[in-house]
Amino acid sequence: MGAPQSHHPPVPGSGPEFARLLAAVEAAVTYYRAQLRQTDGPRAYLAQRGLGVLVRREWPWRVGYAPPEWSSLTDHLLTAGFTAKELVSAGLAQRTRSDPNRLIDVFRDRIMFPVRNPAGQAVAFLGRCRPASVVRVPKYINSPRTAIYDKGHLLFGIAEQQERLSARWTPVLVEGPADVLAVWLSYSRSGASGAVALAPCGTTLTDDQAATLRNLPGAAQGIVAAFDADQAGSRAVDRAWRLLRQRPLPGPLLVAEFAAGADPADLLRRPNGRAQLRAALRRRARPMLDAVLDHRLTRLVERHPRLLEDVDGRCAAVRVLVPLLFQAASPDDAIRLARRIVALTGAGVDTVAIAAVAHLEDALQDLDPFTEARAKQARPESTDGW
Repeated sequence: MGAPQSHHPPVPGSGPEFARLLAAVEAAVTYYRAQLRQTDGPRAYLAQRGLGVLVRREWPWRVGYAPPEWSSLTDHLLTAGFTAKELVSAGLAQRTRSDPNRLIDVFRDRIMFPVRNPAGQAVAFLGRCRPASVVRVPKYINSPRTAIYDKGHLLFGIAEQQERLSARWTPVLVEGPADVLAVWLSYSRSGASGAVALAPCGTTLTDDQAATLRNLPGAAQGIVAAFDADQAGSRAVDRAWRLLRQRPLPGPLLVAEFAAGADPADLLRRPNGRAQLRAALRRRARPMLDAVLDHRLTRLVERHPRLLEDVDGRCAAVRVLVPLLFQAASPDDAIRLARRIVALTGAGVDTVAIAAVAHLEDALQDLDPFTEARAKQARPESTDGW
């Protein structure tokens, strides 16, 4: 499935070695898919999460399952004619420390989500651990960096949803593959408009991924962040704001509101979950900068619980929050945000205005190349040798 180059970073590499790595990953996709059909537990988990359709329908996602054995995929692919070097180079196998000649699978006992490059070729995997695992392991693990894959450059779900992206559907930035699929299932293919979810392949959004989001056709209508309602989700929203707010803004930057501990994949499991998820992304989204301000104030109050109980504390909070006014997309947004600072801190309008003027004067002083020179000229010469 092709992808317009304006939507994505370029596809890296070419040649016979590159093609062999792609073939190895594609063979792994097919193998993992077959294992999913044969294993009850992963199928039951997907059904319980509202994702049972991914078992019945192979395309476009081709979700699979990595068995728990140490080297089931490696043994299968070696038998199929791939070399040990190719499997390691493709990020599918790794050498053990005790015996470098022994290979084991990178992914074991995990639901497998293939990651595709802009050309639609599978280049890597995101592996989700079994929920009832008795061993403490990361919830998701990512394929290592290879000649065909750099997790900081790709967004999960972009190659599979080209039709929706080209139709200028609103991009939604989510945490992981289950959230991408939840949003995908919440909209019918025949819909004239909707939301299309994408997720970073790593734990945080990168500059390259943010640039890809900003360049999507639907970004002109806005970009929505839809993360978990917890501390990690708050940090992800703050980071998304920093990376996406570059001028000119593609469109409104928004954040979807979820209940504490919930996310798009959780909503999908509820009665009428698809409609609830659509509503959360559309009607209950609010300006991302408002959320960033709320997060900043929450962290302040957590560190200083009595901060807003007296005038000095409220003034201090205002000074911390006021710089966000200068990140607003328009004067009207800045005024609305200033009113929010007044409401949240209990400070007066004049306090916010004075703090804003002081911040602006400081910023202008920092930009003036002659300020420091004049300050040096005004200082008396030191006579003590320090």
